[in-house]
Amino acid sequence: MFENQPKGLYALALANTGERFGYYTMLAVFALFLRANYGLDAGWAGEIYSDFLMLVYFLPIVGGWLADKFGFGRMVTIGILIMFAGYLLLSVPLGGDTLALVVMLAALVLIGLGTGLFKGNLQVMVGDLYNDPKYAGQRDSGFSIFYMAINIGALFAPTAAVKIMEWAQQNLGTSVNDSYHFAFAVACASLILSIAIYYIFRGTFRHVEGGKKTADSASAAVEELSKEETKARIVALCLVFAVVIFFWMAFHQNGLSLTYFADEFTAKTSEGVEGMAFNVWNLVAIIFIVYALFSLFQSKTGKGKAISAVVICIALAFLFLQYDRTSGEIVAVSAPIFQQFNPFYVVALTPVSLAIFGSLSAKGKEPSAPRKIAYGMVVAGLAYCLMAVASFGLPMPQTTTGADGEPVAVHVADVTPQLLIYTYLILTFAELLLSPMGISFVSKVAPPKYKGLMMGGWFVATAIGNKLVGVGGYLWGNIPLWAVWSVFIALCIISAVFMFSIMKRLEKVC
Repeated sequence: MFENQPKGLYALALANTGERFGYYTMLAVFALFLRANYGLDAGWAGEIYSDFLMLVYFLPIVGGWLADKFGFGRMVTIGILIMFAGYLLLSVPLGGDTLALVVMLAALVLIGLGTGLFKGNLQVMVGDLYNDPKYAGQRDSGFSIFYMAINIGALFAPTAAVKIMEWAQQNLGTSVNDSYHFAFAVACASLILSIAIYYIFRGTFRHVEGGKKTADSASAAVEELSKEETKARIVALCLVFAVVIFFWMAFHQNGLSLTYFADEFTAKTSEGVEGMAFNVWNLVAIIFIVYALFSLFQSKTGKGKAISAVVICIALAFLFLQYDRTSGEIVAVSAPIFQQFNPFYVVALTPVSLAIFGSLSAKGKEPSAPRKIAYGMVVAGLAYCLMAVASFGLPMPQTTTGADGEPVAVHVADVTPQLLIYTYLILTFAELLLSPMGISFVSKVAPPKYKGLMMGGWFVATAIGNKLVGVGGYLWGNIPLWAVWSVFIALCIISAVFMFSIMKRLEKVC
């Protein structure tokens, strides 16, 4: 899995991990913050949430266009600085009046712009590492590792958000609304770490940063495509972009309607083995076991096998002690904490995914990237099938009026937390089939002169999907829950059918 990868991959992946940790710490509590701090109903909170996500994923096309002219590395650095300014504004507790709302919206614009300069261009640089024939065959696995690193940051984000808020409330006497700003401040610190990693290890990837000095040599090494082939590739990419819009619309309900479900319909306590799942360190122990098992069977030396066995024993002992220590203990379950399960599954299942596809590749049976994307849409539909079936018979969401006269969501049911835990598992299978493979597909198929622009196009599709995430907020409380989830089932299945119908055309350009 980690063999024969360029060194620059790990440096860029770690830089991205820091930035993503801050982003997902903020995102874990953002929808709840909008409702609590500004008294917004589910629809308006969903509108702002989805508009922000759209901005984050739309602006990479601007960042890609600028990077094609001025270099990827330069845009990445400027992007981090702009993001830092945005998170800094969010960190200031200004209350819930009109001025506070305007400052918050300005902060979101800065974060969106900074992410637009940073995110897509960093991924183009990762893809360019594999232009070297020495690494060409490792492109898909390289992007899977890169994607896994993103989710390591996201794994710890919900716990960081919840713990820093609890600390502020208990030790500083801050209100719940003010404590949200401490979670946003974590993002500022994470960006400092990100830029430090980027510049410390810059020597491992400087050759793919682009810019005026390397433009002539880079263009000389790139094979020119005919107008017909360029057009065919761009059309194929646009067709894929059209499909993934609906995946992201469904997938990013994790921060909106699925978080509403966690807040209003899911039990607030857990215990036993189920309760252990809400401690991030227990999840980390499981990740160590997964990777050590792979190392145990793949290691070519006795020493390597012995180290792997020791790691497995230590991790199992830790889990046993945790179970013994918390046996009978009631664990508090907050809505944001459920967002740790998706990144946990990504990190834990990436080596499994790579092993499966590696085995299929050795037999000449590995599905193409477009086919994996189509399968991912089907699997996403299955996740919402589970939610729909489990939601039959549940009451409609309810609100009451708070002391300030603003609407407040009411907790109306105690559905087992396992429902969302399993839903996120299925959604993660879909994500692993679609997202890293889609990014790899873009980096491989995009015409050389338009790499930044085409990677930006991937994010524009994601942006449109994220704008449509707000549909979940408007449906919430207006139709039965099973019908809310059925909307996403239908969109995923229709998208998959369309993807299979154009499969030959897509595979032709791979």
